Amino acid sequence: MPFKILEGGVTAAKGFKASGIHCGIRKNRSKTDLALIYSEVSCSAAAVYTQNLVQGAPITVTKRNLTNGIAKATICNSGNANTCNADGEEKAQKMCDLVAAALNIDASDVIVASTGVIGQILPIEPIANGMDDLVKALKKDGSHDAAKAIMTTDTVEKEFALQFQLNGKTATVGGIAKGSGMIHPNMATMLGFITTDAAISPEMLYEALCTAIADTFNMVSVDGDTSTNDMVSVMASGLADNVRITEKNSDYQLFEQALTEVCAVLSRKIAKDGEGATKLLECVVMGAKTKEEARKIAKSVICSNLLKCAIFGADANWGRVLCAIGYAGTNIDIDSVDVAFVSKQGRIEVCKNGSGVDFDEDIAKHILLEDDIIVEVTLHEGDIGAVAYGCDLSYDYVKINGDYRS
Repeated sequence: MPFKILEGGVTAAKGFKASGIHCGIRKNRSKTDLALIYSEVSCSAAAVYTQNLVQGAPITVTKRNLTNGIAKATICNSGNANTCNADGEEKAQKMCDLVAAALNIDASDVIVASTGVIGQILPIEPIANGMDDLVKALKKDGSHDAAKAIMTTDTVEKEFALQFQLNGKTATVGGIAKGSGMIHPNMATMLGFITTDAAISPEMLYEALCTAIADTFNMVSVDGDTSTNDMVSVMASGLADNVRITEKNSDYQLFEQALTEVCAVLSRKIAKDGEGATKLLECVVMGAKTKEEARKIAKSVICSNLLKCAIFGADANWGRVLCAIGYAGTNIDIDSVDVAFVSKQGRIEVCKNGSGVDFDEDIAKHILLEDDIIVEVTLHEGDIGAVAYGCDLSYDYVKINGDYRS
């Protein structure tokens, strides 16, 4: 891929600044809880949202604001999801109003998001009182501050950016994300904020985002719980000064690839930082007849709690992989399936044509003791593949979620 990795995350692209402060939503003053991303110019904008029928009030407001495909700012608080509250939509709109007044922009040009505990009333006073400090803290290298401020049970910030040539112009795509628990396929349990300086219409930006999401954020699962507040948004400033992308031409294809790569890296970071996780678990499916079939099988494998436990214990229990393939809801010949475990320590085949093969358990354990594990599934039915991202299931997952509100 013709991409160069950059520092700078969500502010790597031209025209963007970001900030993150502690305003008082969270009791712990050592944890920041309010983030802002701002563009000096109007941006093409698009977003995709959780498929949970219970949706946070910020999603309702953001959907309304993005009807025209234009945005200039994104505000996000952590510590409170602003979901299942009678005054939730009013509070989400007030957040937009506060940003608009502080930045002298239109409130309809604000993307708003919240993450944290569900069902607790969001106090607007800390946000209002902190708005001046939030705006004053905006800076070109503020991505890291914003990434920290959107974290809940995350243990590390999640940032990534890359640069590429677009019709002779240098373009950048970068972003930040949060997600550790309540993560399951189909736009769930995460927030992702992406920026780019590529010039692209809102319609093409939405198309590219939907395509990128399908094989990245929608292929992540930590625990099978679909959250209520999740969204991934993207703003495009156009300051790269490339010929504006208004159709699916070669420039569009290259932009889509860059956006997908950023989403894929952020997705891996989310999966690896799953609550209590000790390992990143990827399922790579090859040889499927259709993309839908490959995705279903990959998701089914990484969602298997029995397999996740086996990976935690470095146990090459390949039967759990075959079991998950069997209930994935696809019409495949299970007698032609091959399975292998892969890490930087090597590759070991454990199943051939749907049956076990002799393998060295010690070598397998050595492979599975690594932090990044790939379950390789070959179907021998076609030439289409898919990848899903997950993690192991450890004792700490229960500990973390046993007292999440305290």
